[in-house]
Amino acid sequence: MTRIIHGVVHGNTIELKEHPGVPDGQEVEVVVRVPAPARAWGEGIRRSAGALANDPPEEDDKILKEIYEDRKRDTRREIPE
Repeated sequence: MTRIIHGVVHGNTIELKEHPGVPDGQEVEVVVRVPAPARAWGEGIRRSAGALANDPPEEDDKILKEIYEDRKRDTRREIPE
């Protein structure tokens, strides 16, 4: 039987948030994994929002123009007859 049960560590003791469903005295194996902290929705955008703040605006315009021109370019090949 394998179950994931969350708990809190207190020294050498792990306090489980629910009953494990195992009889008292039963030997078990324990794998301890620390879950990643939950982030609020949109946190990634807020953290990366200033990544390009030091780039000059002219450079941004140049990059955007190159992307626009590249998208307009016809990428289809002609089929030989």
